[in-house]
Amino acid sequence: MPNMRADKNPMPEQEPNVRNKNFLEVTTGYTEEMAKDEAERCLNCKHKPCMQGCPVAVKIPEFIALIKEGDFEGAYQKIKETNALPAVCGRVCPQETQCESKCVRGIKNEPVGIGRLERFVADWHMQNICDVIEKPEPNGKKVAVVGSGPSGLTVAGDLAKMGYAVTVYEAFHTAGGVLMYGIPEFRLPKDIVQKEIDNLKKMGVDIQTNVIIGKTILVDELFNDMGYDAVYIGSGAGLPSFMGLDGESLNGVYSANEFLTRINLMKGYKFPEYDTPVYVGKNVAVLGGGNVAMDAARSAKRLGAENVYIVYRRSMDELPARAEEVHHAQEEGIIFRLLENPTRFIGDENGWVKQMETIKMELGEPDASGRRRPVKIEGSESICDIDTVVVAIGQTPNPLIRKTTDGLETNKRGCIVADEETGKTTKDHVYAGGDVVTGAATVILAMGAGKAAAKAIDEELRG
Repeated sequence: MPNMRADKNPMPEQEPNVRNKNFLEVTTGYTEEMAKDEAERCLNCKHKPCMQGCPVAVKIPEFIALIKEGDFEGAYQKIKETNALPAVCGRVCPQETQCESKCVRGIKNEPVGIGRLERFVADWHMQNICDVIEKPEPNGKKVAVVGSGPSGLTVAGDLAKMGYAVTVYEAFHTAGGVLMYGIPEFRLPKDIVQKEIDNLKKMGVDIQTNVIIGKTILVDELFNDMGYDAVYIGSGAGLPSFMGLDGESLNGVYSANEFLTRINLMKGYKFPEYDTPVYVGKNVAVLGGGNVAMDAARSAKRLGAENVYIVYRRSMDELPARAEEVHHAQEEGIIFRLLENPTRFIGDENGWVKQMETIKMELGEPDASGRRRPVKIEGSESICDIDTVVVAIGQTPNPLIRKTTDGLETNKRGCIVADEETGKTTKDHVYAGGDVVTGAATVILAMGAGKAAAKAIDEELRG
């Protein structure tokens, strides 16, 4: 009989007032006993509705059944059949809106903790099994992958398994994309990402860093001069958006992209061990309400800020960030200034931001996104002391590739136009997927696009 407990097994985690002073992982993971107990909550539904919510079609009931039996390695291998990065997805996927949102147990109670179980078996594998990676037999075809984020790593891994010679070109000095530069250590330890990258290298994937496609090498040169048979563009959405307010160019005003890159990729959180100082003052304002805003705010708190504010123009109900991230931020002392929007920043005589003016908002009629539109309340302006501002209101793809590649159609947002099912673009033999196509989205959706494109590339080149 299944375990009919109404709620999930709680996830062990650091105490809030301890973890908000360190960059160690917040959650510490299930024990074997907890994992088995949680797995027993699965009803093993005949129609497997949970799988319908997974962009990479993980065989969820099957891997959970193996956990029930205590076959943790078998569960890991079952996930790996369709998901190249289970340790990553178990930590950062929005399971609550994907697989767990379809779980039958969630109709009246809490759904099965699918993400927590995925993380458990991935961690168990890393701690107990030494991977033996075999290079597939080469098929004589070459594919170039632009970008080493979740989309690029997925397409590279899938094609390498099929025997393709794959080269990944990464603009930064370290591979991993947003997994390395965007998501903080306390949510996704970098050694986990590095292990996945090392496994790709063992499989024969060549990863070239410090190469900017569109500048160091053009897309057409990959075909004409270097002999690639296909190119996959998974370069993400790394161009930050700003609000166009007075004072945005003051010192102490960051884009979230720069702020998190300095902290994560450049190891600013380990200063002075790593010579990457990140200025964080006493009072920090983070503008935006998504996961990136939560990451920036929680990082600022860990770097010593006394007061960290999330400034968001809608209410708590409209916050786009994951509920878990909002909950953790609140526990850690982040202050939410909702229904409020900045209007300008005021600097001191040395050019550093020192104050922020905001205006109160109220919610009007729904806009095109279905959320109620925020409307200014005239005369409600106020000024507060702020010495660091992080702008986390969204990102778009860098225009470099589209400006240097003929025949590659993009839309008005600067995203590459690609077929939803195959990733095929308007340029022959060029595919694209992830945030460079959709705009900033989730890790698992980018991985799903990579899997679909790998299949389509293989079908084209073999056909």
